[in-house]
Amino acid sequence: MKTVIAFIFSILISSNTMNAQTTRVPASLGREEYVEVENNVNLHITDLGEGKTVVLIHGWPLSDAMYEYQYQDLVQKGFRVVGITLRGFGKSDMPYGKYDYDVYADDIKVVLDKLHIEDATLGGFSMGGAIAIHYVAKYDAAHISKLALFGAAAPVWTKRADYPYGFSKDDVNGLIQLSMTDRPQLLENFGKIFGATETALPIGLGNWLGGINLEASPYATTQSLIALRESDLRSELPQIKIATAIFHGVKDKICEFALAEQMHKGIKNSYIVRFENSGHGLFLEELEKFNTELVNFIEK
Repeated sequence: MKTVIAFIFSILISSNTMNAQTTRVPASLGREEYVEVENNVNLHITDLGEGKTVVLIHGWPLSDAMYEYQYQDLVQKGFRVVGITLRGFGKSDMPYGKYDYDVYADDIKVVLDKLHIEDATLGGFSMGGAIAIHYVAKYDAAHISKLALFGAAAPVWTKRADYPYGFSKDDVNGLIQLSMTDRPQLLENFGKIFGATETALPIGLGNWLGGINLEASPYATTQSLIALRESDLRSELPQIKIATAIFHGVKDKICEFALAEQMHKGIKNSYIVRFENSGHGLFLEELEKFNTELVNFIEK
């Protein structure tokens, strides 16, 4: 008798569970957290908010998580914000293969195609800014109506005979070697020059960024440094016809302010927003100004 009662009770519980599952109103809006850009390669996507769309590309060797304090602000102010983590970084897949501006731009195009993004503002930080420039030039600003560059590593990150700005190639070769032999030391060295001073960012924020950096694929970290060393986007700047805002820290030691001036000279419909008290970490060092200027640009 006890066995029969237990069996009936289990059926009732199962039935109630099934009813709860079928009547539940979904909490999720059904947006993709991962987008497949090619066979067996998925990129992590943060897709929040409603309204006019802002697409954000992170810098080396961060991930889309770096925009935490932009995401919340933009959503509160009535925008949809889509952060894309490039392959090899953060929670995105880390396949063996090519890691260069062409591959990254192609991946962005697939994501924007699949998400049916239109009339968006595309923002890119550091290496992500250079990739954003390459994307707009390569795909004639597909899906994009405005471009925002944040401490961008462009048009060229390393010195040339006719370009006296940025790191020397020998310096970058040293970074590449350190990436292959002591990556934590490389990241620590970059952390010290990320802000206007070594103490410009609170310890907590510095540790948070450092944790994101360590999530990156070691291989992608090295290959992206090679791409930064070799890439020259000067010929692509005149191809950019859309409105462009150039946000740059005056005290930037990783992408010196002269790079902002070179981008401004090359992009006809552009203007510079100077961050007088910031180094490379302008999106945190002058957070309120950064977010305000970004919203102002989107709404122009």
